[in-house]
Amino acid sequence: MVEKAVKRVGVVANVRKPDAADALRRLSAKARERGMRLVACDETADGLPDADRAAPEAFASRIDLLIALGGDGTMLHAARMLDGADVPLLGVNLGSLGFLTSVTEDELERALEIVAAGRHTESHRTVALARLLRDGGSRGPYRALNDIVVGWGENSRVVTLDLTVSGAPVGTYVCDGLIVSTPTGSTGHSLSAGGPVIHPECPVFEVIPICPHTLSHRPMVVPHDVLIEIRVARSSKRQLLVIDGQEHQDVVEGDRIAIERAPRPVRFVHLPGHAYFSVLRQKLHWRGSSLP
Repeated sequence: MVEKAVKRVGVVANVRKPDAADALRRLSAKARERGMRLVACDETADGLPDADRAAPEAFASRIDLLIALGGDGTMLHAARMLDGADVPLLGVNLGSLGFLTSVTEDELERALEIVAAGRHTESHRTVALARLLRDGGSRGPYRALNDIVVGWGENSRVVTLDLTVSGAPVGTYVCDGLIVSTPTGSTGHSLSAGGPVIHPECPVFEVIPICPHTLSHRPMVVPHDVLIEIRVARSSKRQLLVIDGQEHQDVVEGDRIAIERAPRPVRFVHLPGHAYFSVLRQKLHWRGSSLP
């Protein structure tokens, strides 16, 4: 259980969701009842006229808790807004999938009561840091809660990518790209590419080739304390470095992408009774179990 008092609550919402306006109204009323101050910026602040406004760069330093109202994309955006700050994150699902959110829309008021009483639990989620290395310079770091992808492009031609782990050569991949996923991201793009489901608290990364020409190149799991480096050895098309599907940079032949674990994880807030495998059964429509 977590006992730190929550006085200032940051809010990030996908205001384009049909239920977002009502959820913001309910959250505002409950926070006022509990004596909490809401803090918001950008579009979310427009839907919370009583909230304190904050600039995005100062947002994380002014809050004790961050609530994300939306779906998985909103959770990824919220995690980026924290930018490594030691602030817990509570996801309220206003969408349909919601792997990352742990609270339903109907539980919003109850969730705030539980957090106010310190009866919630937390899970810590690994964050990956990526740096783009080119001509002796460095860009980044870019923070990924889900995954880092080197790939895509403007045509169907494959690229050649060299992979090393902590300086040891692993192999050369002729493929459409490579995914480096955190355990949290294992149910996302990496799962579609044939990677395994990994419990989010496992201390690992997974590396998954996208459509490799050599069938022996399989998904690989490595410890999270290694340095993963991808070098664009050969490419005849524009390539992208994509962070959580939300941020991207062009990469060219000769570029290297260095990936390692961030010093601080993201703290996910859960209500009592939350179970990860129950989420998997529900979201992936698993059968063969009578458990709820």
